[in-house]
Amino acid sequence: MLRLSWTQPEDLLPHALVAADLDGVDVADIRQRWIDAGGSDVAAVNGATSVPAAEPLRLLARELLRAVDERSVPRELSVREPDQLAELLALAAESPIFSAVTADELSDRVLGAWLGRASGCLLGKPVEKISREGIRAIAESTGNWPVSSYFTEIGLDPVVAAAFPWNRRSRPTSLVENINGMPEDDDLNFPLIALDLLERIGTGFSTDDVAQSWLANLPGGRVFTAERIVYRNLLDGYEPVDAGLVQNPFRDWIGAQIRTDIYGWVSPGDARRAATLAWTDARLSHGRSGLYGALFAAAACSAALVADTVGEVIEAGLSVVPLESRYAAAIRFGVAVAESSLDTEAALDAIYAEYGQLHWVHVLNNSALLAFALTRSNGDFATAITLAVTGGWDTDSTGATVGSICGALAGASALPPTWIDPLHNTLASSIPGFNESRFDDLAQRTLALATGANR
Repeated sequence: MLRLSWTQPEDLLPHALVAADLDGVDVADIRQRWIDAGGSDVAAVNGATSVPAAEPLRLLARELLRAVDERSVPRELSVREPDQLAELLALAAESPIFSAVTADELSDRVLGAWLGRASGCLLGKPVEKISREGIRAIAESTGNWPVSSYFTEIGLDPVVAAAFPWNRRSRPTSLVENINGMPEDDDLNFPLIALDLLERIGTGFSTDDVAQSWLANLPGGRVFTAERIVYRNLLDGYEPVDAGLVQNPFRDWIGAQIRTDIYGWVSPGDARRAATLAWTDARLSHGRSGLYGALFAAAACSAALVADTVGEVIEAGLSVVPLESRYAAAIRFGVAVAESSLDTEAALDAIYAEYGQLHWVHVLNNSALLAFALTRSNGDFATAITLAVTGGWDTDSTGATVGSICGALAGASALPPTWIDPLHNTLASSIPGFNESRFDDLAQRTLALATGANR
């Protein structure tokens, strides 16, 4: 029987209860009704339990999901973490001002951003979902610890391989022995969709335009968590402005943060403009922390094209996020741990002690790790992506964002061939018109948007 992840009501409800608890919403009575009826409140880590619920229990799950939606978050949280753009920006710091860079440098940095995003993503693909301990065991078994190259299974101890299996979809295309250009990944597909939106419509695109682009370009099986919920809701007739609000327990997860780099790349040095474009996209599926992750990434990527240091990039990212939000706190925590005297393993232990209870696709834990990797690396590309990936959780997504930022800071001409050459300047994608795209061509199209066209 088909057990589609991130969509079965009996699987969504436990995640909705967790999300409510994290927001301080009292759902104790809803949880008890579910347990009394024979349901489990343990959220399925991979999005689906192996056995479907009986029809009466499934109907109850649908009813209880609606009941969770009807509960309001505490007023103090809604005031501190609003979703509307003007309100949230009013609670953020002023954005830093950057000097312009030369045309040649901007071109090099935009290409570096694309290549860096791909490389960081590729490093993380085969070990997505694998624990920190598993990632280290694999790397040590293959002579790649500390990690200094893409992963391989050559020489991998069968006992380690059995204990920590590769990501099934990524193993055939993302190990040293089989990499042949950048394979398809949603962390690259979404920037392609954004590039298409900006080229076709310009920066005046709407959230409706984003929704229509998803439906036209993305099969439902290629979106996950919050995006899959929204896709379903759009097909069910909900308007885009409402589609992310209905039975969507993943609004604080990482999905929107992986979609918005390009809004920064077309807004070099303009964090607020980048954030505005990102908000228009991200609000389709996410809110609060998940929304802020998208704004942070766009603003940070904007700064990375013109800034000199990681610190300036993080400052720009935080300038579009409410200062007292949980997202801002996660970024500051990651920075503080990176600046401490703790060695890498102890620092990661500290991040896990603070955020380890969250799902591996949640935005807060991954963003604390992102800030740690950026700050501890001081912008060094190889150090940054390997720290991000060996930290675990959503390895390809966090690796991609870290790689994007550090690739832009360095510029393509300064990126290590060890990480860039295997990409073969080529990207695979099922997005119409983008399969076998060349990264240098994507960079030139992005640069055209950044320097005049459709601004």
